Amino acid sequence: MVKEKARRVVAQNRKARYDYHLGDTYEAGIALSGTEVKSLREGRATLADAFATVDDGEVWLRAAHIPEYSHGTWTNHAARRTRKLLLNRREIDRIDRDLQAKGSTLIPLSIYFNDGYAKVELALGTGKREYDKRQSIAERESKREAQRALATRTRRGRA
Repeated sequence: MVKEKARRVVAQNRKARYDYHLGDTYEAGIALSGTEVKSLREGRATLADAFATVDDGEVWLRAAHIPEYSHGTWTNHAARRTRKLLLNRREIDRIDRDLQAKGSTLIPLSIYFNDGYAKVELALGTGKREYDKRQSIAERESKREAQRALATRTRRGRA
């Protein structure tokens, strides 16, 4: 079997960038069963409601939805089970210390395959207020309008 060389994204949590101010990011391995890996390789996972916690010095991914493998048998996994994340001790201690701050949450941003191994990208985040969200939308739309104007200007220059 040929090993993958590139990073292949399976699932992204786009709403996290809208709902949270993101801080430090971490890359963690995931302890998965066989049918979970096969389901991820099919490109099936959802991180919409997912979050991570630190319990007894271990990091756990909660509420991530990896559906049952389509060709699985009675050995299929539970879709929303709690999964252990694999990080260095120093990283876990740093995350645990940062989570003690009020309003901090550990949010999974994406699940992907890196050199054949399933990884999850985590970020420390604090919730945005409503006015912060409106400001994000305004910035995004102004960038979009600037890009359109630039594209229109370059098109006219060539013609």
